[in-house]
Amino acid sequence: MWSLLQPIQDHAAEAAEGGKFDAGKTIMEHVTNSSLADPLIPLPKVFGIDFSVTKHVFMVWVVALVVFVVVTSIVRRHLKRGGVPSGPASLLEVVVEFIRDSIVQPNVGKKWVNTWAPLFLTFFAFIFTSNLIGLIPVFDLLSLLNHYVIHADHHSFFGKVLHGGSTPTANFNVTAGLATITFFAIIAAGTKAHGFVKHLKNIVPHGLPWWVYIILIPIEVIGSFVKPFALTMRLAANMTGGHIAILALTSLIFLLAEIFKSALAGMGTGLFVSVPLALGISGLELIVVLVQAYVFTLLSAVFLGMAIHAHH
Repeated sequence: MWSLLQPIQDHAAEAAEGGKFDAGKTIMEHVTNSSLADPLIPLPKVFGIDFSVTKHVFMVWVVALVVFVVVTSIVRRHLKRGGVPSGPASLLEVVVEFIRDSIVQPNVGKKWVNTWAPLFLTFFAFIFTSNLIGLIPVFDLLSLLNHYVIHADHHSFFGKVLHGGSTPTANFNVTAGLATITFFAIIAAGTKAHGFVKHLKNIVPHGLPWWVYIILIPIEVIGSFVKPFALTMRLAANMTGGHIAILALTSLIFLLAEIFKSALAGMGTGLFVSVPLALGISGLELIVVLVQAYVFTLLSAVFLGMAIHAHH
């Protein structure tokens, strides 16, 4: 929650200097990606595509690094102990077995479980960490360190990174990338199980009158693209919605203080309305973090299983 308060405090400070507090600007700056006009790492264009590193791209790298380092260190420590799980290794083993036995195997079957379990474990670990990192006030603690110790310029790389945290999975480009992996994994799974031509034929049921296929084939082809689109929208919208709700509630503190020209009005709104409701939504966000990682992984496994076990 504290990472969400940072941009509000920044705009409140601007308002105190003579401007008006803009709640819409505050919310949009937090939930959208940093502008390519002022990227963290400027890079040249390739074939007209700007590959500059923005805040959300940087956060994807951070999440990938965190997942790699944490999982690798746990596994290495586990192997040094002779394969006897203890502490974090026990928790990791529970997660791995749950994803494999409760999500992957029931959908793809025993024959393909070891082939596809690593993909879904990666999905779950990356999405869960991405969802969770937006709720941890790491950047705000670093901002305090910068304010009192480092004193980095606001336009420097370090200064731009510290301008509030962000949730990678609240960016539709990130969730679209994950959904695209699922899309091609479905094709690969169907091709591996039946062959490419047979996989294409399995898009529609067999043995129907010929005229039915004129209607059914376009519907099924569209449905193949709707699946990753649904995965993209569901994950990003759920992660963005909670952030917007918290930002809107906390913005009431400064809006009412400005409307009534009284700091007491803002303090009273924050004490009795904004902060309690925002804390409640933050608690729900902790549940959403886990549920959305589970739902994306489960639906991806279901879609993959449908390609492997066609028409069952």
